[in-house]
Amino acid sequence: AMAGWGWARTVRGLLLDISGVLYDSGADGGVPIAGSAEAVRRIKASGLKLQLCTNETQATRENFVRKLQGLGFDISVAEVTAPAPAACRLLKERGLTPHLLVHDDLVSEFAELDKTNPNCVVLGDAAENFTYANLNEAFRLLIGMEKPVLISLGKGRYYKETDGLKLDVGAYMKALEYACDVQAEVVGKPAKSFFESALAELGVPPEQAIMIGDDIVNDVGGAQQCGMRALQVRTGKYRPSDENHPKVKPDAYVNNLAEAVDIILQQL
Repeated sequence: AMAGWGWARTVRGLLLDISGVLYDSGADGGVPIAGSAEAVRRIKASGLKLQLCTNETQATRENFVRKLQGLGFDISVAEVTAPAPAACRLLKERGLTPHLLVHDDLVSEFAELDKTNPNCVVLGDAAENFTYANLNEAFRLLIGMEKPVLISLGKGRYYKETDGLKLDVGAYMKALEYACDVQAEVVGKPAKSFFESALAELGVPPEQAIMIGDDIVNDVGGAQQCGMRALQVRTGKYRPSDENHPKVKPDAYVNNLAEAVDIILQQL
């Protein structure tokens, strides 16, 4: 595993995906992936900078972080870059009024925005809220707009929970894109601006950062397009077929976060 890791010597900061790298989510609150809480502690003790970069949109950052702390992770809200706050900034900058099709637990992230007479639709991982009626309401709003604006808090196809794979926001984003003949704007991974804001919070240039994720397209591909090195873990939603991906080749595969941290720290 050690061959060809020389580039890791220049690393000053790590960006970690959360779901599928630190833990597998689930209705029961989820379970930590073996060795991952200890790996986070070792990163911090090593003096490397750490930022968590997630497309999680089923909870506010505060509640999400509280849950992870309960699972044994030493992390704070400031260490998490997530799509909802980024979307709020974008909506304010552009004077947009959102119609939200998001998880009930995320609605409070948009509390300070005006939502009367919406002129855009914001889509998150709404889970049980992805009913026909709710999708159709979002569709009708979009199709009725002179210039439809669809903002999606990610474009993942699926993710892994403790009881199996779950459809993600990207599948519903594609449905609305197709029905309305509109192109969604993605806030969250793999959008370049999202990785750039995570790097800015990390305080490290892309060539001195490594992204570690379980999603070959959104984590690995997105980070590489920003000039970062990226590792794929064989946990979470990883599937062996990822290793033959036609477009994305990770800088390395590791069995899990703990192994990645072992190898990186040996290079320093």
